[in-house]
Amino acid sequence: MRKLWLIFAQTTTVALALLFVVATLKPEWLARAPSSPAVVALREERAPVDADGASVAASGFREAARRALPAVVHIFTSQKVRTQRHPLMDDPVFRRFFGEEMEDAPRQESGLGSGVVVSPDGYILTNFHVIDAADQIEVALADGRKLKARLVGTDPESDIAVIRVEADNLPAITFGHMNNVGVGDMVLAIGNPFGVGQTVTMGIVSALGRTHLGINTFENFIQTDAAINPGNSGGALVDARGTLVGINTAIYSRTGGSLGIGFAIPVSSARMIMEQIIQNGEVIRGWIGVEAQEITPELAESFGLPDVSGALVAGVVRGSPADQARIQPGDVLLDVGAAAIRDPQEMLDAIAALKPGDDTVFRLRRAGSVVEVTVKIGQRPALASKRQRADRR
Repeated sequence: MRKLWLIFAQTTTVALALLFVVATLKPEWLARAPSSPAVVALREERAPVDADGASVAASGFREAARRALPAVVHIFTSQKVRTQRHPLMDDPVFRRFFGEEMEDAPRQESGLGSGVVVSPDGYILTNFHVIDAADQIEVALADGRKLKARLVGTDPESDIAVIRVEADNLPAITFGHMNNVGVGDMVLAIGNPFGVGQTVTMGIVSALGRTHLGINTFENFIQTDAAINPGNSGGALVDARGTLVGINTAIYSRTGGSLGIGFAIPVSSARMIMEQIIQNGEVIRGWIGVEAQEITPELAESFGLPDVSGALVAGVVRGSPADQARIQPGDVLLDVGAAAIRDPQEMLDAIAALKPGDDTVFRLRRAGSVVEVTVKIGQRPALASKRQRADRR
């Protein structure tokens, strides 16, 4: 037994010595043979999909854009502009020498903007300034078709116009409600900026009820920081569900490009004006024929007024409803019917909302006293378009 133990001990010692030598001098001999890589089952989470197979997690506002994009169109306009006639063309000697071909030829000008399809039978809502003075209007639909359009009617004082194309089953926008719009809501601006093609930009509603901007006669703008650039005019401002909340109209810019302050006409105003244009061919508003100005602290002190609320009547049109009701320059308009008036813009909006022919009580401050007069409301005269103003000259 002792002999076997000695043999085992000597063998182990020799083996360990050999292993030490090999590990020291030839370590590569001891490298392990590569084994088959382990197959690790990685669990990949699948993103949920909507009814159309689009990834919900990565879609963002894809669904809103998908709903609204087909209803937004590009509008191309052209007009013939005759250059000013050269005085020498009236000289018979000059005309005889150079011939009739020296007559000034009309020059073609073109413009572009955007519009929103509001009905399947071809009515399109856009800005007045997009189609003002146009001789021809062409609409490029989202599916690539180009159609001639005719003018249905305009409202220059709110910068709204309605045109129509001869087509059926067009993809119409879904109208939203201003009651559901608040500051901080996400919105998308869709249009054709700089003519590069249909574009979607994102932002938030940064303010509501913007007035006193000097853009339109009647102002009640949605302010947004969604990028709006030239060519976006008349395009859609939609909410996160893809429903229409405004018509993109103007930007505040020192460079001509977007600086993050854009303005859109609220869908409530645009829809009301559009329906009047389609039904009547024009927008019917109340009018009394006064010119008003804002009451500054200096004017209040000068006229002995207790505060700056109201609208100071600066002038009255002769023969107008205000003249017939004996409203005088220097009166301060305090109330129109049940509506309190704080400034001339509120006065203008309140009177415009009245129905022509109705009798309305106006509350005035005159010579330190408060008086009431009844005014028979007239119809506001239509504002001339650019072409009409040019023709009158």
